[in-house]
Amino acid sequence: MEELRDMIPNFISLSRIILSLSLFLITPFSQAFYLIYIYCGISDMLDGFLARKMGTESRFGEILDSIADMVMVAVLLVILFPIIKPSELIIFWIIVIAIIRFSAMTVALMKYNVFISLHTYGNKITGAILFVFPLVIPYVPMNFLAYGIVIVASISAVEELFIQIMSRKLQVNRKHFFDRSL
Repeated sequence: MEELRDMIPNFISLSRIILSLSLFLITPFSQAFYLIYIYCGISDMLDGFLARKMGTESRFGEILDSIADMVMVAVLLVILFPIIKPSELIIFWIIVIAIIRFSAMTVALMKYNVFISLHTYGNKITGAILFVFPLVIPYVPMNFLAYGIVIVASISAVEELFIQIMSRKLQVNRKHFFDRSL
């Protein structure tokens, strides 16, 4: 029974992957879309919190959480791009951010044999802004939203790349570039 309890955070991450993919089958901005979307956002906060509280943190869980995050972002990009019709500059900027993030993960893979994203404050803020984005589309000008997101995402992506390059050991829970506590 305890082994099953220890896997709860991983089940939550796995459910985020499955439910994120289910968004392809649902009308964007419908009630069902928002219910699943909000569950996915809450699960993103809940899985790591529970793993830490229950003392069940694991490398597998960290990787699964990163995969779940990437799947959710990818699904939302595919679903929302045709609806929001971003400018060419925003599209280019998103591609650059993706390259920087992929580079940071590649550095981690080469140095630590794991393809993973860090849990920095910058990444958490970026995730929070990305989470709020579909909820505020009807109320906030699109250009303001788009530029705000890519600016914050750029800063957090560059920070993560620098951390991965400069670190001597993998520090998944490093809070920011100047954090030397781990």
